[in-house]
Formats: sequence, C-alpha cells, structure tokens
Amino acid sequence: VKLDRVLLSLRQMELNKLLALNDETTRRALTPLRLLRGSICIVVLVLTAFMMLVYFGFMSAIVVRLFSVHYSRKMTSIVFAAWLGLWPFLFEKINNTKVVFSGEIVPDKERTLLIANHRTEVDWMYMWDLALRKGSLGYIKYVLKSSLMKLPIFGWAFHILEFIPVRRKWEIDEPVMRQMLSTLKDPQDPLWLAIFPEGTDFTEQKSNRSQKYAAENGLPILKHVLLPKTKGFFACVEELRNSLDAVYDVTIGYKPRCPLILDNVFGLNPSEVHIHIRRLSLN
Repeated sequence: VKLDRVLLSLRQMELNKLLALNDETTRRALTPLRLLRGSICIVVLVLTAFMMLVYFGFMSAIVVRLFSVHYSRKMTSIVFAAWLGLWPFLFEKINNTKVVFSGEIVPDKERTLLIANHRTEVDWMYMWDLALRKGSLGYIKYVLKSSLMKLPIFGWAFHILEFIPVRRKWEIDEPVMRQMLSTLKDPQDPLWLAIFPEGTDFTEQKSNRSQKYAAENGLPILKHVLLPKTKGFFACVEELRNSLDAVYDVTIGYKPRCPLILDNVFGLNPSEVHIHIRRLSLN
C-alpha cells in the first residue's frame, strides 16, 4: 500500500512546472521544405530499419544466440543502437528540438528500471535521448502493448530486442512478464527497462475516468497523470531487485504542446522537451 502511495505521488511537483509548457497552442508550419525533409527521413529510417534490424538483427539475435546469450545481446545492442541513434539526430539536429535535462544524474553502466509519465504516443522515443547520453541506447527495453509486436519490420525488432508485450489483462500478462523478466537477471548484461505505469497515453477523457475512480476509492486526484497500474511495476521490482542498481522516475514535458509521431518526423512540434530525473534507491 505504501508503494502504491509513492507511485501516486511521484512527479507531481515537477509535472505542475513541466506540463505548464503545454499552455501554448502554436506549432511550426508544415512548409514544403519540412515536408520534403520529413519524407526523406521516413524513407531513410525505414530502409535502414530493414537492413539493420531485420538482416543484422537476425544474425545477432538468432545465429549468435545459439552459442552465447550474453554475446548475442551485446551484438544486438550494437546493431540496435546504430539505428536508434538516427532518431535523436532527427529530433535534435535536423528538427532543432532542444532537449533539457534536470534532476539527478544517471551514472553510466547502471542496470535500471525506468518509470515515466505517458503524455503522448512518442514519450518512449525521447527516452532514447537520455539513453544515448549514457551509452545505453542499445540496452533499452520497453514493456509495451502486444499489438505493437505485430507491426511490419518493427514488430520483429521488438521481438529480437526482448521487449515485454502486455495485453492489459493481468491474469494473462503476469506469467508472460515474469517469465521474460526471469531471463533478464544476469548482472553481466546491461539493462535499461522502461515501463509506463499509467498503461496508456494521457487524454482528457481518460483523465476524467481516472479522477472519478480515484474519488470513489479514496485515492489522490491526479490532474496531469492517470492513476498508475502498479502490478506490472511490482513484478519488475520483485523479479529484478537483486540485479538492479536503481529505479528512475522520469518526467517528460513538451513545449509548445505534446507531439504526435508525424509532428516529430516533419519537425512541427515540439520545440523543447524537458526531462526531469529522480533516482529511487532499492537499498
């Protein structure tokens, strides 16, 4: 129960400040140059995804794994990081999105569990900016909805990268999660495991339902996040506690407003991303 309360109170002070950035409604115009540039980026990202994640990913994740799981993960992380590095380059260099970090410093080479707020469908992409700066881009994994595992090319990549699929039905998800988590306990394998406790991205409609449920059950009324679903988080901590260095609470805010995937591709939004980090020791 105490851990439930801790999760419910996480990020509130920073959210009030960071999410105030979304008060502005303006965004960059979709000019012919941005349209052309974004279209070229899509082609490059898809073609390189096919080459890096499907061809080289197969070699590292399947062939090498026959001989060594550790070296298979190491090689897969190198391939994955090479492709993923294109996204922060797109965000920060091509689109000129300013990424601002605050809070505590994440040490290099830690095995971590990251929990983050889920304002939009692209929150997980901006966690790559943090992982890149810590040399852990190839080691980041996500707990994500199972339907994404069926996407062409990318779904295959999610499988070989050992992302954990969930269907949002705990009686089905628990055995799958615990089985996959049990394979990630080796302290010799670097790990950044990210989970979004809210379970879905934030909308006003979902927020109203969440606040109504909270009021009916004597829980805190949260304005900027949904009530967290704690079972998945607890399972991660229980299974990995002895091999993790820390849990990191990551709060993401956008200026002028929360972006969609196409906003990112064409450089329309955001102009700034603010990422606040809080370290929660497991000791």
